[in-house]
Amino acid sequence: MMVAPVLRDIVRQHAEMAAFLWTIYDQHLLHPDENPEMDEVRLARLVERLEAHLDGLRVAGDLGHKIAQQRYEEFPEAGELFVLRMLAAPNPIEIVNLDLTKVRQYLGVTLSQNR
Repeated sequence: MMVAPVLRDIVRQHAEMAAFLWTIYDQHLLHPDENPEMDEVRLARLVERLEAHLDGLRVAGDLGHKIAQQRYEEFPEAGELFVLRMLAAPNPIEIVNLDLTKVRQYLGVTLSQNR
């Protein structure tokens, strides 16, 4: 059976979009009144898209992790670090099941140590 090729540009887009969507998601949860158009349906779609981009990185295997690492090295921000951490989990964790307090704490501590 032939293995499908991994397209680096597409995998990079998965990493970029996952980081971006996490930032939007987290910002909305912290400040829900800033974007009144983000209703439950739109928020659920955002989470679905975020999960899909993370899945795309997982399917790419080592290359997905490598590209996510490169994105974080180039842009050491919370979204990029979030993507790396999600890829490091031994089993995929659904976004809605995350302990956001712990996630934010991890991101804050790790980012402050790396600056």
